[in-house]
Amino acid sequence: MQRKDVEFKTEDDTTLRGWLYLPNDTGDVVPAIVMAHGYSAVKEMYLDKYGEVFAAAGMGVLIFDNRNFGSSDGEPRQEIDPWQQIRDYRDAITYTISLTMVDESRIGVFGSSYSGGHVLVVAGIDKRVKCVVSQVPIISGIENARRLIRSDLWDGLRGMFDDDRAARYAGNKPQMVPVVSSPYEQPQAPAALPTADSWKWFRETHDKLAPSWRNEVTLRSVEMFIEYEPAIYIPSISPTPLLMLIARDDVLTVSDLAFAAYDTAHEPKQLVVLNGGHFDAYIDSFDESSSSAKDWFSQYLLG
Repeated sequence: MQRKDVEFKTEDDTTLRGWLYLPNDTGDVVPAIVMAHGYSAVKEMYLDKYGEVFAAAGMGVLIFDNRNFGSSDGEPRQEIDPWQQIRDYRDAITYTISLTMVDESRIGVFGSSYSGGHVLVVAGIDKRVKCVVSQVPIISGIENARRLIRSDLWDGLRGMFDDDRAARYAGNKPQMVPVVSSPYEQPQAPAALPTADSWKWFRETHDKLAPSWRNEVTLRSVEMFIEYEPAIYIPSISPTPLLMLIARDDVLTVSDLAFAAYDTAHEPKQLVVLNGGHFDAYIDSFDESSSSAKDWFSQYLLG
């Protein structure tokens, strides 16, 4: 397979950068999969492993950093706007089908965690997508947040949102918060992803694979997380084939919400339940998660 660095422009003229994987030269056009990472994560955080699996099966793969993160442009840095990221997914599809080696009638999308929610929306509204894999997805921002944030902290959090909005209106820079904080050294410290496994995975993966990852996001990113409801698009995905990969013990994008959401999808669909928690999909359960996604894409894009 081949991998090369690429960049492309979005409709608002922001440059996004990533990797393009192509299978060994067949002389034919190939199907392609478009993918980006989840909440604050950058492409080096195991997405290359999925790209290698999909390309080895005969598919092209575009993996890009979300705007404001990693190698991609965009301001303010470290801000996560789910609806902007969805628009960027659609621009990435447009770029991908412009490539001469790609068959525009055979496009798939893959997303994991926060982007697992994005691809549910994209597949529901953009029928250029012919196959979708959603791994450990966010389902409902508000319901997810209610599981992660103690009830006695909500008034204070809403006050922080209001103060930040007023400060930005006055011309100040957005307030920043950590993505993760240590459950051992700072158990009460605020964080966008306040689970012990989030702290462990992000810190270890940053040290091992992704030095460009930064442990901060804008406070507004947390507010937009709470407002985000991708599940309402799930019934609209059909007839596009949907595979959902749900981690049995997920306490970040909680599994019971994902199981209930899967029930709202119409055929064709398939559910794979992975052992372990949210981040095990990338490591301990990688062989199962990647092979299940590869087989789903192969069935509907390779035929």
